[in-house]
Amino acid sequence: MDLVFGDPERLPHPIVWFGKMIAFGEKRLNKGSHRKLKGGLMAVGLIALVFCATWAIRKSCLMFHVSCLMLFDAIVVFYCLAGTTLIKEVRDVFLALDRSLEKGRAQVARIVGRDTSELSAQEVRTAALETLAENLSDGVIAPLFWLAILGTPGMLAYKMVNTLDSMIAYHTERYLKFGCWAAHIDDVANYIPARLTALLMIFFTSSPFRHFTFILKYGRNHASPNSGYPEAALASILDCRFGGPHIYFGEMFDKPYIGDNDRELTTKDMKTAVRVNRTAEVIMVIIVLIESLIILHVSGGSY
Repeated sequence: MDLVFGDPERLPHPIVWFGKMIAFGEKRLNKGSHRKLKGGLMAVGLIALVFCATWAIRKSCLMFHVSCLMLFDAIVVFYCLAGTTLIKEVRDVFLALDRSLEKGRAQVARIVGRDTSELSAQEVRTAALETLAENLSDGVIAPLFWLAILGTPGMLAYKMVNTLDSMIAYHTERYLKFGCWAAHIDDVANYIPARLTALLMIFFTSSPFRHFTFILKYGRNHASPNSGYPEAALASILDCRFGGPHIYFGEMFDKPYIGDNDRELTTKDMKTAVRVNRTAEVIMVIIVLIESLIILHVSGGSY
């Protein structure tokens, strides 16, 4: 369904609800004293609420019929995957850039948090491909990983973790304390998926060992303890350089470089990156399917 439809923009989306819940809590709690404690309690409370609510809905579905439960789980998985929409957005960045630099800047601003108003054409392409690599982990591999570990309650809880991180986990004056715990929780939740994503990206390449060595060298060159690994995998595959200083919310953040070949990126590189993303996604789906079949066999076919 994700491959065919992408994100259902015209339908109610749980991630939109998550965002409204976070914004509601942040507006009322992110002030006065004890901001770090209040932010941590809000983050843990919202994650627990999503997990428990999803678990309760699944139990209610099972009371009707197993097919009702299976339909609910299928819908949750569909809503939690964002691979197709992200690929479309990145393609649109390159198409917009072919028309004009201003259109490219405006298009890439839809998928990145940095200031895009003064980016060069090369920086626009770099930003789009960095986001494609990072969000392969956040939008596809990590949700499937937590689906395999904790089922759809864990998958939806992870999406709340990821939404919290994208909304309040910034190193700015407003969010530094309040979003501290949200950032740490996201780091823990993505620790294994980010590294797994990097391995899946290089799995079917012609020189996986060389790419693996590159990932070990540059994977830590990122402000995030996780995002650098899928970015390093793609930088190695494309033989290019990611990273460097960026402006977020009016403040300059000096990020280390990932790779050292500062060559011009092209539409061909985008197509290669899309193919890598799709391959990693298919491999992960197969892994989750095999894991699910094993669990069903061990449990005697109980859903």
